[in-house]
Order: sequence, then structure tokens, then C-alpha cells
Amino acid sequence: MNALPLPRSLPRIVVAAPGTGQGKTTVATGLMAALRARGLVVSGHKVGPDYIDPGYHALACGRPGRNLDPHLVGEHRVVPLLAHGATVPTSADVAVVEGVMGLYDGRVGSAGFSSTAHVAALTRSPIVLVVDISRSSRTVGAVVHGLATYDPSVEVAGVILNQAGSPRHAAEVASSVRLPVLGTIPRDKTLATPSRHLGLVTVAERDESAALVAALGARITETVDLDAVLAVAGAAPDLDAPAWDPTAEVTTPSGRRPVVAVAAGRAFTFRYAETAELLTAAGCDVVTFDPLLDDTLPHGTAGLVLGGGFPEEHAAALSANTALLGAVRDAVASGTPTVAECGGLLYLCRTLDGTPMVGAIDAEARMVGLTLRYPTATAAADGLLTRAGEQVAGHEFHHTTVEPVTGLDPTWVVDGQPVGFGSATLHASYLHTHWAGHPHLAQRFADAVHARA
Repeated sequence: MNALPLPRSLPRIVVAAPGTGQGKTTVATGLMAALRARGLVVSGHKVGPDYIDPGYHALACGRPGRNLDPHLVGEHRVVPLLAHGATVPTSADVAVVEGVMGLYDGRVGSAGFSSTAHVAALTRSPIVLVVDISRSSRTVGAVVHGLATYDPSVEVAGVILNQAGSPRHAAEVASSVRLPVLGTIPRDKTLATPSRHLGLVTVAERDESAALVAALGARITETVDLDAVLAVAGAAPDLDAPAWDPTAEVTTPSGRRPVVAVAAGRAFTFRYAETAELLTAAGCDVVTFDPLLDDTLPHGTAGLVLGGGFPEEHAAALSANTALLGAVRDAVASGTPTVAECGGLLYLCRTLDGTPMVGAIDAEARMVGLTLRYPTATAAADGLLTRAGEQVAGHEFHHTTVEPVTGLDPTWVVDGQPVGFGSATLHASYLHTHWAGHPHLAQRFADAVHARA
């Protein structure tokens, strides 16, 4: 086992806002790109469970985007995961953490747990507020003052004014703000990121994503005082916990390294970087494949991970790849350990909105209204990943449903309802989990893969 790195100095900021739609993603991603263009090594992070924004962060930083979510991983792992993300693959000069929703908005009914403010307090990171000023002027000063003084455990260190209508408008707003104004960004519709029913369109689905990120970096360089931002980041205290180490969380069997095939490509983009790191630490070789393009599973596949994404947007093309559908169906039927979350569950069903899918699960999937929850799920039975009665934090965010909602062996009980499809070798449900918060899930899956190999 490797020795854990000691706590270290890490200049860092958290980019927050009064609410959704103020420009957090635009500014945070632009800051990452602008600082990297200066020659700095930048580590990008996202508060909450979101998979899409970290894709843009990865483009901007040239390294994996990481999530910081106290609900999914526990408060005690947030600082170690921040330090890990800023250390792998190389040590970062600065970390930029993009917030979620409004500064103090967290899990419903939890007094702000897992909010941006919560993560900023846990990591002792100064906050830069992004405020859309397009529909107000001096009232912005009152809003900023309220956010900065609402909770003494967080430090709002500066403000970036977004969507300014004119220099006169920006000057009027700036005169009302009692904190340093680090930049003013004029209105520019060309820098908007397209969205769909589950949020932003993923990086993998936008051929122009790299150009957009570069444009964001250029605009931030023009309109934001990067030296002032770095001064705020440099004032952050040293991190007070060692970096998370996947090799300390799982054991590595001796002998061969079996292949775990992980779905990727445009239809399956939702996965946490730490999942592959844990499986690698547990003695597996993680190999990606694209269900849209590849007609076979990777050679030697002994385990399957089918994460989330937007298979509903690519249903026809997924269905047309009949060779891979058959290969996946045969793998599941033959007992290959398989984990499928949300989009992966849809892919394993018989049909998705009437379009044939793998058919490894006896269920039909179809588009319906939004399901959004942030639950603690209880394992319904002993299975591939779980033991009956265990509790795991997770999240759901989807516009589909499956009928029936469970097979003979459900995976979870969520809000009192059995859900999912499980067995000794299959774990499929809508629930997304973060294995860094529950490394025993990774260990059990890796053990099953080793046994299969």
C-alpha cells in the first residue's frame, strides 16, 4: 500500500451563484481554460452528482473532471477527494470548484447539506460569486451582501458580474457591491451552452465543444482579472486531510488482471473517474468500448459496467448494432458480472420507447416525466454488489421509467418501494452511486470479476 500524501497547499476557489442560470458553468469552465492557457496546471471539480459539467472541465483542464458531493461520499471524504483530484495525474497549481444551484441550496429537508456553501466550508475554500445582472442594477449589491453574510462559516471573497448590458450598467452595479469585483462579462449569446431535458448537452455529443471551451477561456481572459482571482485562490489555507488513495480502499488479488469493459462514447458518458481507479487498484484492467460503434466486447471481458448517459437520444443507432446487442446479451446470460446504472439499465431492457435493445432484462423502458431524487437506498437482498439491509447514498435523475420496475430479485428499496433487477451476477437500477463513498461495492464487483476470469 502506498503512503498517503501529506496535507498540502492548494490554491483554490469555489465558483458559486445566487441561483441556477447565472453563468456558473460558463465562468468556471472559462476560468479553468484561461488559467491553463497561462501555463498553470488546473484541477477542475464540480459540487454535487452532476456528470455533464465535469466533461467540460476535463476539456478545459486536460485532466479528469471530479465531483465533490458529501451526500454521495460522506463529509470526511470531500477534502481527500479534492486533494486526490489535484494530485492525479500531476500536482495542480490551482483548483477551480464549480458550485451547484444557488450557494445555499442543498438536499431538500437537510438544511443545506451537500450545497455549494457546505462544500466550500468543508474545504475551507474562498468563494467567487457569479451574478447575472441583466435584469437589475443596485439591487445586486443587496443580494451579494446577503449571500456573503448569511453564513459566517463561508467566505465570499469576490464577485464576477455577468451579462452586463453596457459599461454604464456595469459601473452602477459595481458601485453597489461591497466586495471586490473581479470581472465584468458583457452579454454574449454565442457562448451559451445548449441544454436538453437532463441539463447541458454532453461534451461527447458536441463536435464544437473544444472550440467553445477555448472561446470561454479567451472571453474570461479579456473580462476577468485573473491575477486577482489567483490572489483569492492563493489565500486559501492548506488542506487539512491527506489525499484519497484508491489502493488503500480495496485489495488486489495476485495473478492475472481480468478485463472490465466500461461503456463509453456519445451514448454513455456518465461515470466517475474514481470508479476506474478503484477497479484498477483492485487488480482489473479497465477498457472502454462504444456501444454505438463497436460490434464486439473488448477481448477477454470478464466484467461489464454500463453507466448512465443518453441512450434515448441514440436508441436507433444502438438498436442497429445488433452484433454488440447479442454480445452483451450473451455476456449477461452467461454470468458475466454486470453493473448497469440508469442509462445502462435502459440499454439492457427489451425495448426503449419501442426500439429493441439488448433484452437481458425482461422489462420495457419508455419516456415519461422527470424523476429527481437524492435518496439513501437500502439493499433489498444479497447480490452482486450488496448485502441485504446495507444502506448506500445515491441519486436519480431521469425522464424514463421501466415496466415492471423490478424483477424477482430487486436491488434496492428506495422511498419504501423495491426497485431494480438483481442476481448474483447482475446489478441494474436507476440509482447512481459513487464508489469512492462505498468502496466495498467496487471490491465486491472486482472479486466477482476475478472469480469469473
